[in-house]
Amino acid sequence: MMRTIELRLEDEAATIQLGEDLALALKTGDCLALSGDLGAGKSTLARALLRAMADDAALEVPSPTFTLVQNYELRIPVAHFDLYRLADASELEELGFDEALDAGICLVEWPEKALAALPQKRLTADFSHLDTGRLLVLSGDDAAMARVERSLAIRAFLRARGHGEAIRRHLSGDASSRAYERIEIAGQRTKILMDAARQTPGPILQDGKYYQQLAHIAEDVIPFVAVAKDIRDKGFCAPEIYESDLEAGILLIENLGREGILSHDGTPIPERYLESVRVLAHLHAQPVKRDITLPGAISHHIPDFDRTAMRIETGLLIDWYLPWKRGERASDSERRSYFEVWDQLIDLLAVSEKKLLLRDYHSPNIIWRGEKTGFERVGIIDFQDAMIGPTAYDVAAITQDARVTIEPGLCRDMLDLYCRERRTLGVFDEALFRRDWHLMSAQRNCKLAGIWVRLMQRDGKPFYMKHMPRTFAYLEEALRHEALAPLSDWCAKAGILESASAKLDVPEPL
Repeated sequence: MMRTIELRLEDEAATIQLGEDLALALKTGDCLALSGDLGAGKSTLARALLRAMADDAALEVPSPTFTLVQNYELRIPVAHFDLYRLADASELEELGFDEALDAGICLVEWPEKALAALPQKRLTADFSHLDTGRLLVLSGDDAAMARVERSLAIRAFLRARGHGEAIRRHLSGDASSRAYERIEIAGQRTKILMDAARQTPGPILQDGKYYQQLAHIAEDVIPFVAVAKDIRDKGFCAPEIYESDLEAGILLIENLGREGILSHDGTPIPERYLESVRVLAHLHAQPVKRDITLPGAISHHIPDFDRTAMRIETGLLIDWYLPWKRGERASDSERRSYFEVWDQLIDLLAVSEKKLLLRDYHSPNIIWRGEKTGFERVGIIDFQDAMIGPTAYDVAAITQDARVTIEPGLCRDMLDLYCRERRTLGVFDEALFRRDWHLMSAQRNCKLAGIWVRLMQRDGKPFYMKHMPRTFAYLEEALRHEALAPLSDWCAKAGILESASAKLDVPEPL
């Protein structure tokens, strides 16, 4: 189904801004056909889009009128075609159009010269003169137009809050559907925009609930706002929320900085990891606040990391990883015995310490603020899925960072520091904590093994598979504790550890 939007562009500045907004909506495989008379604004929009994609206002963008195509190696490759001089539509193939579309985005001026050769699923921007400005009619299929409408909604959000002229630039995406932008507002410090539309429920899996409900995955931005408030109220560093549209899932938040806890070559910086663990120890010593009230009588209840959530997460290993490795699904008896093992392990957690669990406390979500002092040096982000659960989980997440190899010595130093800090802050059962560290490490890495495969097969994101050897190296370390013997036996029988960590040295026992 085709959808259409009409936009009135009052002047060249409005055309440039639209080009910048479209740069945040397009993705690999998109073809944007730019139609209209000479001087209607096609080249202005194309130039603005390319410069925004490059994050370079001075990027040289020559007209491809004579070359027919100009290629740009940007965060997404872009091929800029001008077909005005094209003699026949068949020449488009010789220009490498199909290859360019497979690899990135194609901008096509004068698409009328080769309509039959262009993809049917394309976006069309049709310019026409209107008084002193331009009328632009944008049309395309539902999926592409939904992305365009989302980008325009973000611009409207900024405009309604007095930031209509803000410069928007892509910052990052992650393994979820969230995306982030860098927002530059004249005379102000750079801010971050979180784009997190309400999640669409998946299929019902159990007890009338879908995956997000069972695993306690945030479905909107309210948990982020609430947990950020809780973290800040406790004296730790989470982003301040400047502006929000909770229903639309758009937040304008504090930019905590760009520096992380890894060096330029991607290796851990021990001082920063250790300080991050110290912050975690002090956060875990704080009382639990389960219900957080926000303005407008909105309340968020932080859920428990309960048996259902743990089981559905560990189930990712048997539902996604095992079939990928073997080429066939697990048998009914394997599934039954696997979950029986996990039920026994989860039972052990009944006596464990349970506090605020951030869930993904590792290098991508920790900002280093070296110019600050105390706890302000460690900025915490990406905590919308926080739960109340075993404190050992977050410690396992950072001491076995999913995105970077933590050497055994640094892992031991972090665990020792955490335990020392906790002992000074009150009653702390170190032996129980260390057992739970192994258990939570196993739970987390079983989950991650399945997630990497799911991201590759379902979401078209194969690059996460590079983390698989590390994940299994960490899992093997977790299984060395005697409490994990049943899971170790099950893994041995299933053959899932064989050669899984061959690309990495397995860490020494803790």
